[in-house]
This record gives sequence, structure tokens and C-alpha cells, in this order.
Amino acid sequence: MDVGGILQVVENSKLIQPDENKAKATTIGSRKAFQELLIASQKNPEAFWDNVARELVWYKPWKKTMTGQLPDFRFFEGGISNPCVNLIDRHVEAGAGNRTALIWEGENGDTTFFTYNMLLAEVNRFANALKSFGVSKGDCVAIYLPNLAEAFIAVLACFRIGAVYNTIFSGYSEKSLKDRLTAFEPKVMVTADATQRRGKKIYLKEKVDQVIPEIPSVEAVIVVNRFNTDMDMQPGRDYWWEELRLKMSMTCEPEHIEANEPGIVFYTSGTTGKPKGVVHSGMAFVIQNYIYAKYHMAHQKDDVFWCSADIGWLTMHIWGIAGALSNGVTTVVYEGAPDYPTKDRFYQIMEKYRVNKLFTAPTALRMLKSLGNEVLKKFDLSCLDVISLVGEPFDPETWHWTYETLGKKQISVNNTWGQTETAGCPIAGAAWLTPMKPGSAGVQFLGADVAVVDNDGNPVKPGTLGNLVIRKPFPMLCRTLWKEPERYYQAYFSQVEGCYYASDLALIDNDGYIWVVGRSDDAFNVAGHRLSTMEMESAVLEVEGVSEVAVIGIPDSIKGEVPVVFVRLSEGYDESPSLHENISKSIVEQIGAIARPKEIIVAEALPKTVSGKIMRRLLKEIIVKGTVTGDITGLEDPSTVNMLQNSLDARTKI
Repeated sequence: MDVGGILQVVENSKLIQPDENKAKATTIGSRKAFQELLIASQKNPEAFWDNVARELVWYKPWKKTMTGQLPDFRFFEGGISNPCVNLIDRHVEAGAGNRTALIWEGENGDTTFFTYNMLLAEVNRFANALKSFGVSKGDCVAIYLPNLAEAFIAVLACFRIGAVYNTIFSGYSEKSLKDRLTAFEPKVMVTADATQRRGKKIYLKEKVDQVIPEIPSVEAVIVVNRFNTDMDMQPGRDYWWEELRLKMSMTCEPEHIEANEPGIVFYTSGTTGKPKGVVHSGMAFVIQNYIYAKYHMAHQKDDVFWCSADIGWLTMHIWGIAGALSNGVTTVVYEGAPDYPTKDRFYQIMEKYRVNKLFTAPTALRMLKSLGNEVLKKFDLSCLDVISLVGEPFDPETWHWTYETLGKKQISVNNTWGQTETAGCPIAGAAWLTPMKPGSAGVQFLGADVAVVDNDGNPVKPGTLGNLVIRKPFPMLCRTLWKEPERYYQAYFSQVEGCYYASDLALIDNDGYIWVVGRSDDAFNVAGHRLSTMEMESAVLEVEGVSEVAVIGIPDSIKGEVPVVFVRLSEGYDESPSLHENISKSIVEQIGAIARPKEIIVAEALPKTVSGKIMRRLLKEIIVKGTVTGDITGLEDPSTVNMLQNSLDARTKI
């Protein structure tokens, strides 16, 4: 494959060595020791996973650590444990019950704290509430909540009794909610009267009432009273969370669960098409994210960790629940927009709680960068130690700002790659232990076997763009699709024999670092040249005044496709002819004249998911079709689509 100008980005990126003293302070103690562990985990993954699992609590040992191969595999077969016990009880029994487990803050400034003892009591209460409705191991529970403490409690309660749970983004429309509930068929649903986003109330129970009559599996709806909203409560179906809570015991024996039993069904995000219900084993999910978070974040017991994702996306479950609680740290949960009521709210939260470990998305860091450095000077963020991130390619320009300006070269910046289906990040670095490389997603991580191959499945040479695949299973990799096993094989295993196909384009450089440059369907061909979104967007982000960028390819009768560039500007910058010239010049200089954009569009905002991913396919729909036909309620701010459409109506159609 022609890699266009991406090699220039790769060649310009240099290794940045971590602080040796910081490396000594990690749990493993040195870069050399971690490198030895990394190599050993890849040479003998069975022994590695066996040792990791033994660090956790089991009722009954497993018969065999690994059986089968992709796409049908099992880990810790016959082993009996419980995810919740390993996230909470284990720390309480070790004497850490009075350590703060959870700090919750609402957009309106409300706050609540839970120690591990307090969290265990609330989880037991809600587990008993679920059991009072007949929920038992294997039954389904749908959680339609924002970032409330109750959302965490509901997830942990499901883990405790062996219920299979699905969380649904609280911003989804009635249609998206109905689609997921119809496919999942939950016995009990958990929601709230309302939530708040950018100062506006979103009435969740109203949406639930619209769809529940068409979901016959739902026998009870449990409602968190967030804003004392006046609403209809149907007798015999609807119950207030707090009223149930007061009736329940703070003791609940955990269910004994086999290591491969399903615990999570998570529907892949997207605004069009039928969502896929990705199935994960609850125990395997906890085991692998325990060890991955330990090294991705360099977790220590006194950490204050903030995952800025929404509970509606698996990212929060990976990092804010499984990764954080299995390692016994304090985790911060924020309900609301990260730039409301003031644009520096993100900084306010970090300073207020002395957050030293942050997991976020590249878009969030680009948003902070766009505020300017004067805003940053108002805050004392000397507490920061590690920033890890996932979601989309992380351009080197923003990487350097994050490391040098936000972190004052005193932090570890750990870019990673993962998907809903991988339930974690098999490409990443270990904070303070792996040399950093701006722009790359890191290296093949503990126990993982990933490769970049051509369309026939043959590994490509370093520096060559190809298809990212996973060649061997690891515990938290998805096991099937909910009630759609054939779709599971077709979606992930029909493209390259014996491999999980990630549908991402990537290359491996000469240092063994992996560069994930975008989705296969995000890349485009201009006059026979394969261009990736990452290489073009990185070039645009180097232009002064550009805060965010998204590049799409649109049909062209002569060249096949041509690029269109969308940008959002930083505070204090306005659109001008020189801005357009500088953007085109940067692209041509770094990639070539073949990549010169057909049009550059300056937008007030770009459509993004709550996790921060810019939805390029929506931009393409707007340009090519003039409208968006799919459901957009999964966006962080759905109004951005209408704003963009209205602004383009006055322009010459392409």
C-alpha cells in the first residue's frame, strides 16, 4: 500500500526516554524488569496470564489457563470467582476499607464521596434490590444512566450477583434506546428521572416510558431521583432507587461465577446501522484490565484517578471501574460537559481533587490546548503524573503540547489503541517504563500478539501501511456477539484467516512502535494514492490557530476521491484567506500536491461522541448528501450537526 506522507510523520517522531527515578518508583521497579516481563508474556502468554490471575481472589482454581484459539477460546477454564469481590471486597479485607474509592461531582457542583467500605455497602444493597425482582445469574439488566455514583453501584451489583449488564448512553434517543433494549431483552432496567448537560435537563424517564411498553422482557424499572422531577410512576413496574435501598440489607453473598461466563454486553457506538452487542466475560474483563491499568497508569494505592469518559461507553468500565478499582485507587466521576459552565472546568476538576492520573481522549486535550496557555497558568496542576488516552489517532503537535506545556515535561504521556471488542488496550506503553514516541499508539503490550498484514494475511515490512490484526486471543477479547454468533465470525474473522480483523490501518516503524492511522473506511484514494486521515490531520494541526481538524474523502469524477478539510479554530483566531493558504501549504509540504484539499471548511464545532471521537462519516454525509439521515443522539452535542448543515447551506455545494 502507498503510505503517502505518513512516513514523514513517523520519521520525525523521536523516542523520549522516561525518568529513571520515576521508573524505580513503579511497582516493578525498573525499565529492564518491565521489558523482561513484556518479552516473557509474549513468548509464553499462558504462563503470564496464569501468574496474573493468581494475584486475584478465587473460590476454585482453574483446570487450564488457555484453551482453543481464535475465534473460539477460553481462559481459566473451570475457575470460580467473582468480579465484584476483586474490585471491592479484596481491598476491604486487606484493611483498606476506609480508603476513598469514588469521588462524584455533578455539573452543578454537587459532590459525594464513597470509601471502599461505603461502596461495598451500597453495592450489596442494590444487589439485594435486584434479587428482590428475581434477578439471578445470567439474567439481563439494562443501565440507562449518566455519570452518577448509582451507575457505578449498579454495574458492581450486577457483577456481584452474576447478572449480565448493558449500559446505554444517557443521551440516546428513544429509537436508539428501543433498538438496544429490543436486542438485549433485559429483565430490569435502571434509569434516572433526569440528567444535566450544559445546564439543560435531559429527561431520561420520559424516554423510558415511551419505549418500555414495547419491551415485554422488562418487569421492573428502578429510577434514581436526581432532580426531584414530577413524573408518572407506574405502580407495580416503577420503583424509586432510594426507597428500595432503605429496605435492603448491606450484606449480600457474592455469586460464584465461572471465569468464562458472560458479564457484559456492550453495543458498539455508531449513528447508523444495527448496533453489535459485543459480549465480554466479566472475570476476564477484570483480570486483564487489572494488570493493564497497573502498567498503563503506573497505579499506586494513593492515586487520584480520573477517567473523563461517559459510563455509556466501555472506556469508563475499562479504566474507571475495572482498572481503577482492581488496583485499589480513588476514582473521580464527573457528570456533565468538560467545558461547562466555564471552558476551564476540566482544569478546575483536576486541581480541586489533585488528580495525578488522567485517562482521556485526544479531542479533550486538543480542546484544552485551544483555550490558550494563559488559562492554564491560573491552575496548579503540579499533581499530574500520568496522562493516558485512547479514542483516535493522537497528533504529534498536541502530544508535545500535552507533555511540554500541560505536563511541564514532568509527566508520562501514554497513547494507546483499543476497541470495544478488545475491552482494553493491547497496543500501548507502560507509564514511566516504556520510552514515549509522539504520535504512535505504543508497542505490542503484555500477552498480546498483534500484527500489520496485507490483504492476504502476510506481515508487511516496517514502514508499510497494512491491516491491523490480532493473531492470538487474550482474556478480555470479545467472545461473541449477543444472540448473533454468525455475525461475530463474519464481522471479525472472515477477512484474514485465523486472525481478529480490527478494520484499522496501521504500520510498524523500525523501533517496533505501532502507528494506527485511522479506520479502513476513513482512508481514501486520491488518483491512486492511499491517504490516511492521521497524516493529513497532523499536518493541519501544525498550522497556528487550528484547534481541531477532521479530513474526509469525497467522490471526484477525475481523481476518484479528493480531500475536504474541516477545522475548528482556537480562542482568538478568525477565518481568513491566509489561514486557508497556510493549511493547504502545510498539507502540500508534508504530504505532496496530491493531497491538496478540495475545500477547507471552518466550523464552530465538529460532531463528536461523548468519548471525544470526531464522527467523520457524518461530515461526509453532510457534504455528499446534504443531510444526515441516521440517529445523531449519541453525539456529545447533537446540535453541532444542524449548525454545520445550516452554515454549509450558504456555501457552494461541492
